[in-house]
Amino acid sequence: MALSVLFIGGTGEISLTSVREAVAAGHTVTVFNRGKSRIGELPAGVTSIVGDIHDGVSYADLSSSKFDVVCTFLVFIPEQIKQDIKIFSGNVGQYIFISSASCYQKPARQYIITEKTPLENPYWEYSRRKIACERLLQDQNRLPYTIVRPSHTIRTHLPIEFGDVMAGLRRMLAGKPVLVTGDGTSPWTLTRSVDFSVPFVRLFGNSKALNQDFHITNDRAFTWDQIHTAIGRAFDVEVRNVHVPTETLIRYNPEWTGPLIGDKMWTALFDNSKIKNAVGEFTCSADLDEILTEPVAFAQRDLELSQDIGQSEKSDNLIPEDALMDRIIEDQLSLRTDYV
Repeated sequence: MALSVLFIGGTGEISLTSVREAVAAGHTVTVFNRGKSRIGELPAGVTSIVGDIHDGVSYADLSSSKFDVVCTFLVFIPEQIKQDIKIFSGNVGQYIFISSASCYQKPARQYIITEKTPLENPYWEYSRRKIACERLLQDQNRLPYTIVRPSHTIRTHLPIEFGDVMAGLRRMLAGKPVLVTGDGTSPWTLTRSVDFSVPFVRLFGNSKALNQDFHITNDRAFTWDQIHTAIGRAFDVEVRNVHVPTETLIRYNPEWTGPLIGDKMWTALFDNSKIKNAVGEFTCSADLDEILTEPVAFAQRDLELSQDIGQSEKSDNLIPEDALMDRIIEDQLSLRTDYV
């Protein structure tokens, strides 16, 4: 059944492939965004409304239209959820909120994560805000909702464990070692955006999805050593991973506390039974080189652009982080005699 679907966002890391999948499924798709991010990649037939979620007037105008489904990829704080409940209640059959798998309990007390895993993350404000958004949806009955928690889902960004992605890639290309938390063997789940989009779109208009929460992830995980090594393989360089305890890393830079202790230092393995029971079976690529193909292509393009126009101001600002990583690695290697 064709549905009228509104994407708030629609051109981002996860949302663009979902727009494409929704169009392929026969739905009538509208996107609401600022019209500045890869807008040319939208498939033919998509209606674009130019506006800003932070502009109360243009955003409130959406209340004058009715949609079967609204998917919001740009809500991060409770005030935005409150605004959406006000705007879309009575006009929308299903409101899909993109939360985050980083909301699940930290420290991890359950080896395999299910939707019954408690939501609790004392280390990362981003995750706590997403949890607060979920609570607001669950505590109201005016707007039928579905909560979706992606884990690490990639399309344009290389999955380097932490720090600026392109700075990390340049370290690899220059033969400089890169940092990895712990001993580098914690399993981490990577999902292609194109694989995420298939079950995601099947949630649209699905009665089994109303007032429910789901994560959508790959069933396969890889260690951070494997991920970094595969990125190097794609660029024909040998990657040298230097392992440093997470507690040590955040002493050097407390800003890494949320992304590391609040997320990436932990084993991340997911049971996708609930989403499969709701939408049917789906498959995600289990081949790491294939998973990395698209972000590698984007990174290669970005490298070429940076060579054409010179290092950007943003890259210049990343020099302190790169120097800090050099310092951490030097300090760590000074404690070892087995590193070549």
